[in-house]
Amino acid sequence: MPFDRKQHIAIAGAGLVGSLMAIYLARRGHRVSVFERREDRRRQQVEVGRSINLALSNRGLRALAEVGLSDEIRKNAIAMNGRMMHDAQGKLTFQPYGKAGQFINSISRGNLNVVLMDEAEKMGVTFHFSSRIEKVDFGDSALTVTNGHKKTTETFDAIIGADGAFSAVRGSLQITDRFDYSQHYIAHGYKELHIPPGKDNAFQLEKNALHIWPRQSFMLIALPNPDGSFTCTLFYPFDGPHSFDKLQTEKQIDAFLMNTFPDAYALIPNGAALFRQTPASSLVTVRCFPWTKNNTLLIGDAAHAIVPFFGQGMNAGFEDCRVLNEILANGAGWHESFNAFQERRKADADAIAQLALDNFIEMRDLVADDRFLLRKKIEAKLHELFPEKWIPLYTMVTFRDDIGYADALAMGNRQKQAMDQVMQSDVTEKNWEHLNFEAIVNTL
Repeated sequence: MPFDRKQHIAIAGAGLVGSLMAIYLARRGHRVSVFERREDRRRQQVEVGRSINLALSNRGLRALAEVGLSDEIRKNAIAMNGRMMHDAQGKLTFQPYGKAGQFINSISRGNLNVVLMDEAEKMGVTFHFSSRIEKVDFGDSALTVTNGHKKTTETFDAIIGADGAFSAVRGSLQITDRFDYSQHYIAHGYKELHIPPGKDNAFQLEKNALHIWPRQSFMLIALPNPDGSFTCTLFYPFDGPHSFDKLQTEKQIDAFLMNTFPDAYALIPNGAALFRQTPASSLVTVRCFPWTKNNTLLIGDAAHAIVPFFGQGMNAGFEDCRVLNEILANGAGWHESFNAFQERRKADADAIAQLALDNFIEMRDLVADDRFLLRKKIEAKLHELFPEKWIPLYTMVTFRDDIGYADALAMGNRQKQAMDQVMQSDVTEKNWEHLNFEAIVNTL
């Protein structure tokens, strides 16, 4: 499709969401310029300790399929069929994510970003790296950008802010009238560790699983990489008696890792040294409204940054791109389309933010609890018997892209109330299969 040179769109941020949105807009025939404050990541090393692997699931894959990239992305993805729990003695317990054939995909953020940027450039998108946005003029849809010692101001037909949790476009919106904004940091931060491949690049842990070492108030996770290694992430409090603050010397760190995660510790060479050199990063939830002013719009983390514990941050951002493209197909102007987008997506964004926070508690505290595991067995049976009446919350969020996050949260809350009643009864591991499952479903 030839470019319509009368429509020049600026995108702030060359990350995953900005690059995918650039592809969508280029496919619609628009001229697209992307401004990124960092250097071209294709020509630099990934910043150490900040490359949490991503869990690509149905919502994200649906958007990638629309732009013809899902098959290419899958080539470097590893299927994870469920959670593999490691207790303090190294005993393993596996929990499938869904039915047979349902899985999420472990993928490198950096590799995915490269594929998206390369595809955007093939379609004629122009990337401006080392370009910091200094100001947004919402009346004229103009950006003032600094690159080195050069400052320029350019006017566009529309501006899309996809520049992450600390968005410069949102920063300009925050000083406009009647703009609501909040950010909330959880008490935990994260550090990245690494399990290398074994002999002949063999995986030293089960390949097709997301590994979790739940330790009640904190946890370690590990996601597989195509080279046989695992990217590990420790989520741990910043402060307090058990915290990053209390782990300063290599001796302290080594004792902590060895005593808390013995089976993982045995697989991480020089773990204490790696721990010390890796900075602890924070985790923030951002909520704001409105997302649009005139012909400028926020999407992805710029509008609704969330913590990573449901594996939906990228997937929600990609769904933003798909939904916005769908709205633009109706042919309305930018202002009308941007308003329609925020009306459709705001409730879903708030819902997935809450779900992500809730899932942290489940992952670190509950997945190793016998009563929780029994609860999951009952829910799986309900889904088997009544597949359209009882859909597990995780399935709705991860595998059913036809169900919005807000609807999933509402249904999940009703199911939780029903299951709370079941678990208060005398149900046990021995008698649970004799429950009146139809009566449970009818309480929804």
